[in-house]
Amino acid sequence: MNAVSQQYKMKGMLVTNHELEVPLDWRTFNNSPTISLFAREVVDINRADEELPLLLFLQGGPGGKSPRPMPGSPPWMAEALKTHRVILIDQRGTGRSSRIDTNLISKLSAEEGRDYLLKFRADSIVADCEHLRKTIYGGRLFETLGQSYGGFITLTYLSQAPEGLAACYVTGGLAGLEESAKEVYQLTYQRVIEKNQDYYARYPEDANVIAKIAQCLTNEKVILPDGDQLTLERFQSIGILLGMGPGIDQVHWLVDEAFAGSDKTRLSGVFLEQVMNITSYHEGPLFAAIHESIYGRPNESTSWTAQQLRDQFSEFDAPHSPLMLTGEMIYPWMFDQISSLRPFAEAANALATYKDYAPLYDLEKLAKNKVPVVAAVYHNDMYVPRELSLKTASQVSNTQVWVTNSYEHDGVRQSPEVFSKLRELLLDQGGPLKSSN
Repeated sequence: MNAVSQQYKMKGMLVTNHELEVPLDWRTFNNSPTISLFAREVVDINRADEELPLLLFLQGGPGGKSPRPMPGSPPWMAEALKTHRVILIDQRGTGRSSRIDTNLISKLSAEEGRDYLLKFRADSIVADCEHLRKTIYGGRLFETLGQSYGGFITLTYLSQAPEGLAACYVTGGLAGLEESAKEVYQLTYQRVIEKNQDYYARYPEDANVIAKIAQCLTNEKVILPDGDQLTLERFQSIGILLGMGPGIDQVHWLVDEAFAGSDKTRLSGVFLEQVMNITSYHEGPLFAAIHESIYGRPNESTSWTAQQLRDQFSEFDAPHSPLMLTGEMIYPWMFDQISSLRPFAEAANALATYKDYAPLYDLEKLAKNKVPVVAAVYHNDMYVPRELSLKTASQVSNTQVWVTNSYEHDGVRQSPEVFSKLRELLLDQGGPLKSSN
């Protein structure tokens, strides 16, 4: 399949863009329509002629594009460029790779839309990465850095194509290998409540402000700048921020400007704009569309598990004081209330009842894993529970774990120390595997 490359300089970095064609469906390789896969290679301009190890960054999500390089940012990349050639891949459906086709999915039946969404799971992303490795990099081994969902992809990579890997760094992304969506959400709901408690402990006065916002949304029809209605349950979903390093403060400053006018009874324009941006999924509808399916297991449907369990926690009900904000859970009402998600409604509902998932993890192969894995497990992680991460670490041979409460889920994006620490752990293990090519 064709590949196109373009190179340019950027303040101490040499950047090379690669665009490749890949099949939409790797299972029917020869008969599948193709989509575009985009990857951006970044190297220190002073080391551009050296054969540096290849570090493939696997972005969080699902449905997230890779970070865009800036001088000194993100911190992990500034550190990695000292020793590596960094590859930033826009996972299929995101960024400059062929974006998830909203127009197409709106024309498909529920079952056809479901089958389309299934082609954007981790197994397809791994196949894309392997094609990139073999086509552009001549089969050289990748080291990978998997943040959050990128760690889930890493475990699939180790299950399906470990021969392509020299080493794996994982940050906040050691997924449970055997746990159902229900078991995952039972843990994450409790962690979300804990994060809410941390928030109100830091900013106790915000409890009254949020109660006032809730009353306003209950008594009035409030319209966001894009025309969607801001319901109470949609407002509560800003709690997705609480598990990130600056998240508690971001929520505080958001509600700090909630009300406008001399009598402070009307929700302000800046508040509505910010809430819309946080909760709209305009930039990444794929995140919501396939979110629960990342926990899909053979012979078992996910069945809108987050919604089922939400009904068991009265802390999130309007009368509760203080009112709790929800986390990154995706709910069926979102596909009715949020305009960017409405085209996915039928497909998402069909995906929720789907049971024929192909397994993403090979437990037997992982138990015999030879690729060195080093992982940061965040003790207070709101999205990927440490209990599951530590269990997974015990199930994946050749894995070393660094447990820390110094960072939240996005630690690798906040400080270069995280990647540096993992690099030290890897070198203590003997370093990456050597290519046999």
